[in-house]
Amino acid sequence: MSIGKIGKIDLEIFEKFIRRRLGRKNQSVIVPPLTGVDAAVIKINQKQVLVIAEDPIFSIPGQPLEMFGWYAVHIGASDVAVMGVKPKYFTYTLLMPPETSDQAFQIIVNSIHRTALELGLTIVGGHTGYYPGFASPTIGGITVFSIVDKDSYVTPAGARPGDEIILTKGPAIETAGILSVLREKELLAKYPEDLVRKAQALCRQMTVVVDALTAMAAGGVTAMHDATEGGVIGGLFEIAAASRVGMVVEEKAFIYPEEVKMVCEAFQIDPVAAIAEGSLLITVKPEASGRVVRALQKKGIAASIIGEVIPNKNKRIIKRLDGRLQPLAIPQQDPFWPAFFSSLK
Repeated sequence: MSIGKIGKIDLEIFEKFIRRRLGRKNQSVIVPPLTGVDAAVIKINQKQVLVIAEDPIFSIPGQPLEMFGWYAVHIGASDVAVMGVKPKYFTYTLLMPPETSDQAFQIIVNSIHRTALELGLTIVGGHTGYYPGFASPTIGGITVFSIVDKDSYVTPAGARPGDEIILTKGPAIETAGILSVLREKELLAKYPEDLVRKAQALCRQMTVVVDALTAMAAGGVTAMHDATEGGVIGGLFEIAAASRVGMVVEEKAFIYPEEVKMVCEAFQIDPVAAIAEGSLLITVKPEASGRVVRALQKKGIAASIIGEVIPNKNKRIIKRLDGRLQPLAIPQQDPFWPAFFSSLK
């Protein structure tokens, strides 16, 4: 039975339909909604801008509710952090099935509160309630924002020819983390338990807040983007398209955690194309790339230089491990989703 469309709308629908329906135009909007751009930027006054982003979050079967709250804050905060800005405030809408217990409700809210404290974020509003039609607790939207100096942010449109490209943690972090939880029994039947547990621990790496702020502090960053749906290959394409540049990338330069290889092998998933919340793509001036990698490593975040930005925007390729040259593109279907929904049957 077909499960219909899954995940974000494609680029064509966004460009032809949604982007033409954005309400009244306003000259204060510096960075409007764009494919591959994680947050909007709005002029507040001559010196300051508002950087703001929103995300929905759904609970993952097999994961404790504490992790649901953790995901909600980190995933929302990551979209502001990749603009080179420290997230400061947020609102969230928590929608729960009517049968949700008081204990479950309290666990979720406590987890959101604790995670906000850890990241230095202040909760300033939102909506919480019980509604029929929801199968599990859902964050209808988390809106994260900061007010910063007008010259203190970057966007995915900032990559320039000559920049080097850095990837943190490797590809398919979210894919490996979630599927290793949902399909634990299948993996344990084929692979060592310690490797399966390492894959499950990747769920705590599904954030790029520290990655992005560390890179920005090191200096020389021109663009950042987290590799969510469509994975690393989709994220690279989005930076290249937004910046109107070309890219040459080598898969052999990627960090490849053995637990990521295991999960992708088990479920026949291309790791480069699979959802990868936690994997941060960074373009950096060449003289700063080594400094950025070292700064990340000091924070315990693995990172490597995987390619270069070039002037020819018609050349956007990744050399795969088998030597194939593959164009950078947003996959028509993220390979994570079929494996995810197969886990729920």
